[in-house]
Amino acid sequence: MESSDEDEDFSYHEGIIPQSKINSLFQSNTEKGIRRLCCELLDLKDSVENLCGNTRAKYLAFLRLSEEVVEMEHELTDLRKHISAQGILVQDLESGVFRELDECIKAGEQENVPELQNCEQDDLLCEDTYDAKRIFLEKIDFLLAEHKLQDALEALEMEEKSSPDLRSAGDISSNVSFYKSAFLKRKATLEDQFVGISSPPSLGDVELKQALCGLLKLGKGPLAHQILLKRYASRLRNRVEASVPSCSLYPETYPATLSKIIFSFISLAAKESHSTFGDDPIYTNRVVQWAEEEIEYFVRFVKEHGPSSETVTALRAASVCVQASLSNCIIMELQGIKLSKLLMVLMRPYMDEVLEMNFRRARRVFLDISDNDESPILSPRFLSPLSVFAPSPDNALINNGVKFISIIKDIVDQLTPLAILQFGGNLLSRTVQLFDNYVDLLTKALPSPSEDDGITELKETLPFKAETDSQQLALLGVANSVADELLPMAVSRIWNVNMETHDPSIGSHESISSIGGNAVEFKDWRRQLQHSLDKLRDHFCRQYVLNFIYSREGNSRLDARIYVDEEGENLQWESVPLPSLPFQALFARLQQLATVAGDVLLGKEKLQKVLLARLTETIVMWLSDEQEFWGVFEDESVPLKPFGLQQLTLDMHFTVEIARFAGYSSRHVLQLASGIIARAVKTFSARGIDPQSTLPEDEWFSEAAKAAINKLLLGASGSEASEPDEEQEEHDFLHQQHIVSDSEDSISCTSTVDSFHSFASAETGDLDSPSHIIDDEG
Repeated sequence: MESSDEDEDFSYHEGIIPQSKINSLFQSNTEKGIRRLCCELLDLKDSVENLCGNTRAKYLAFLRLSEEVVEMEHELTDLRKHISAQGILVQDLESGVFRELDECIKAGEQENVPELQNCEQDDLLCEDTYDAKRIFLEKIDFLLAEHKLQDALEALEMEEKSSPDLRSAGDISSNVSFYKSAFLKRKATLEDQFVGISSPPSLGDVELKQALCGLLKLGKGPLAHQILLKRYASRLRNRVEASVPSCSLYPETYPATLSKIIFSFISLAAKESHSTFGDDPIYTNRVVQWAEEEIEYFVRFVKEHGPSSETVTALRAASVCVQASLSNCIIMELQGIKLSKLLMVLMRPYMDEVLEMNFRRARRVFLDISDNDESPILSPRFLSPLSVFAPSPDNALINNGVKFISIIKDIVDQLTPLAILQFGGNLLSRTVQLFDNYVDLLTKALPSPSEDDGITELKETLPFKAETDSQQLALLGVANSVADELLPMAVSRIWNVNMETHDPSIGSHESISSIGGNAVEFKDWRRQLQHSLDKLRDHFCRQYVLNFIYSREGNSRLDARIYVDEEGENLQWESVPLPSLPFQALFARLQQLATVAGDVLLGKEKLQKVLLARLTETIVMWLSDEQEFWGVFEDESVPLKPFGLQQLTLDMHFTVEIARFAGYSSRHVLQLASGIIARAVKTFSARGIDPQSTLPEDEWFSEAAKAAINKLLLGASGSEASEPDEEQEEHDFLHQQHIVSDSEDSISCTSTVDSFHSFASAETGDLDSPSHIIDDEG
């Protein structure tokens, strides 16, 4: 009332809302909210009532079901009682029948009384037996329904032992046949239950063994053994699949881990088979067959999940796999399971592939002429044999040799002892092939008299070229050191493992050591390396000799016309005769080359002699095979004179005496020289020149050749050694012609007395000593 009075007091003010209007507005809004809330509450009430009704209906249905279950139980009880009553009725009927039979027996004739009594006794026995069998079968049914498998098994075993009819295979009565069929049916049901409980992967080992023993007692040994192997195979697959993520994390060691898993499962399966099934060979063979299947799976898994075959990691992983697997095979043989041969049959193709790809990669690496990486780091014992040929530390030839050896050593270091024992021969053979590729690369660096533009462009891309004598000899020395010293050191682990067969951890086991079958003898391996070196040496000698024989214009210095020119008629055979100018130049060239070889190939006297001997052989071989040379003598338009035959014979003896005096004589040179002389004698004889009156004795030519060598050496005293190029050699050659024609006592020679000693390694007085002649095979 007070507020209304106040509203009336202030109602006349403009712009002020009366309190009554405000109350009416708020009252209308509040009423709307209350009405809305009431509607929602009513809806919620209906929902709750519906829910309660549904719950009540379900509860009532549940009560009805419970009552029906109780009624069914009562019905079952009534049914059992009815069955019992029917059984009693049947028994009463039987009793009535028996009573009637008794009455018939008493009323019948006396002679039929014994037969009726026997029938009655048999029927009584049949009745008792039938009841016992029926009760037994019901008992088995109850045990099977309650999954009391061991009790059911024992009951079946006892019944089978006590009932001969169940074990007999002959003709039986219909009643017995019916019982035996029911018995076997329950036995099969028990077998199925044993198989069923052994299937879940989560089944424990104890429960599994009980099921297997149950099957074994039921006569299902093969089935039980198959279940055992399947169980271990399933577990093995799960373990292997779980290890897949570690393959990429540990690519080198995962094969060893995987091998340990595989062989441990095989070992456990073999032990379990032995403890459950005994030493029966049938089961042992099945374990071996299963183990072989798992080994095949193991090898396939390693191939599929291994690193790329051309990487060093793949080679290491494969070697570790071989080492671990063969070691495990040795342990498995103690259990009577031999898997070594099968393992190697499966692993060999994979290992061969990895080796092949690694050696292909190695070939690409050291043949990559664009690779300017720094030289790999090797121990001093590998670097010292090559350092003597390097004028500077960054020599491309030396770096290439070091790269080649480092590649070989890297590959060998990846192999484990047992992998070496099995694949060492394979690796050595591939090493020879790789060395042959290395020799081909060195051969391309040597000059060739028949080089075309394409080959020249190829040589320009090589990291090193051997143009001078010192460079070519250094190249030969590097190749020789690689083959004779560095390669044997790089592969020494292979020979050490092959010799250490007494070590039990490496190769003493007979079955392991006999698998390899690919051993390579050290001598054979060295012989193959030497064959590649011979190719390089022959190429050097061939190009060296051809460069000496032919000038840049293509003219031959060893022209047969020097033996038919008239200038030769003035030679004085009574004095000290000299060989023809080309052979004097050859002597000077060999002397010069020996000087350079003494400096470059220091400490390799054998190699020096071999090179000089081969050069001499090449000269004589060329002369023997050059048809253009012999065509001059056979041309009837060219006049022949005796001095030509004499000079050619002296040149051949001179060549032989050079080799003998220098200590690198060979039977091959002697045979070739004798063949040339014999062919010359035959050719000149055919042209009308009598060799008997023209040629002195062989001893005279030998002494003359020795005297010519002595004279040439004495004439060279005091002159300074030099290394002229081809143009300078031609100038000296023409200069020698002029000097020799004027005076035999003045001989121009491009060597010193010191260089002679490095070439001949003998004193002048040794010329007359036959004990200095070396007549070995070249």
